[in-house]
Amino acid sequence: MFRRIINFCVRLVQRYLPEPFIFAILLTFIAALLAMPICHQTPLEVVEHWGNGVWGLLAFAMQMALVLVCGSALASAPVVKRGISAMASLPKSPTAAIALVTAVSALACWLNWGFGLIIGALFAKEIARKLQGVDYRLLIASAYSGFVVWHAGLSGSIPLTMATPGEALSRATNGILTEPVPVSHTILDYRNILIVLIVTIAIVVVNTLMHPKKEVFTIDPDLLTEEPPAEAVEIATPAERLEYSRGLSILLACLGLGYVVLKLFFLHGSFDLGTVIMLFLFTGVLLHGTPIAYVRAFNKAATGAAGILLQFPFYAGIMGIITGVGHSGICFGTVISNACISISTPVTYPLFTFLCAAVLNMFVPSGGGHWAIQAPIMFAAGADLGVDPGLTGISIAWGDAWTNLIQPFWAIPALAIAKLNAKDIMGFCLIDLLVTGLIIGGGLLLWAL
Repeated sequence: MFRRIINFCVRLVQRYLPEPFIFAILLTFIAALLAMPICHQTPLEVVEHWGNGVWGLLAFAMQMALVLVCGSALASAPVVKRGISAMASLPKSPTAAIALVTAVSALACWLNWGFGLIIGALFAKEIARKLQGVDYRLLIASAYSGFVVWHAGLSGSIPLTMATPGEALSRATNGILTEPVPVSHTILDYRNILIVLIVTIAIVVVNTLMHPKKEVFTIDPDLLTEEPPAEAVEIATPAERLEYSRGLSILLACLGLGYVVLKLFFLHGSFDLGTVIMLFLFTGVLLHGTPIAYVRAFNKAATGAAGILLQFPFYAGIMGIITGVGHSGICFGTVISNACISISTPVTYPLFTFLCAAVLNMFVPSGGGHWAIQAPIMFAAGADLGVDPGLTGISIAWGDAWTNLIQPFWAIPALAIAKLNAKDIMGFCLIDLLVTGLIIGGGLLLWAL
């Protein structure tokens, strides 16, 4: 029975899921067509909202690109790559390989989504190079499935935004949050950590059970050939001495990492998105050894962000449609959020907030987008119901993360490394979506009791 469900999901996705950019285009028109009757907006109003929103997430897009590229560059550091190669030799069977890739990906994504997304794909690819008989599509899907814990982890944009002090926090929540919410009430709350652990165990088990006994999908060995090491360069000029200076990299890393330590431990600053970027940026500089080595790694990693840079304006445009208010005074995002609020109690509110965020994530796969749409409404409603703001925020974060399993937007970098299409892995991810949804929803209900 389970095998038939898996095969059905794989065939369904293979047949109907388009390329991620096409998916973004279709969602744009779906959002526009829904906004007109639901919000009583004219076509011209919808087009105006879309155009006004297209460039509304440029700052956040830059942050997301830097998180991804810095995480990718760190993952390509020689010492990290040696660790990947050594770990890839550990599994001796296909199911053990699937289990290990899933667990490593989930842990890495919890630490940093960009790092985890890339390290998971590189680890899966290295295992496929060393171990015969493992299904390559499921291996990459397993690497991506760990992404479901991203927003509940240390680089989750919504919890980190909530932990960042400033007037913007109060303004975004209509004055509900006047003080930052520490990560001890969201990411590091023991109940959130428990949900993360159970979700991770569940996807490890489910992914191993999904491995086919027959008709295993293998990959062309030429795809897995490693690039030759860089040739030694004879340093002949003062400029080249600077480019290959280990001391310069060490000094730069000490500057950046020193500031992170100063901010977190002496200035009592928050572990926000900027801190995460700095941590991975300067650790990467240190581990690559020389400035020129890090420049090359960064340039190579930047290609993985191409899909994000292309699609972010379109999803920002969709966000413009969802947040835009026409002459009717009705906002599409408000309609969705109010529908959630209208059927909620103090106990069920986190669950419905999670489901509301999950629906919105299909149209706006961005923590910043969710924050802009839901923060003004959901925190006010949560306060009226007596729900802790940390629980409201983490519920939005989990909803944002959950449907990433079937939203191909964030899979683009991993797919670029694996040289697969979204439809190759999303059938397996659909099974993970169903299983993890039950766990996350149940966990939030228990948290609210």
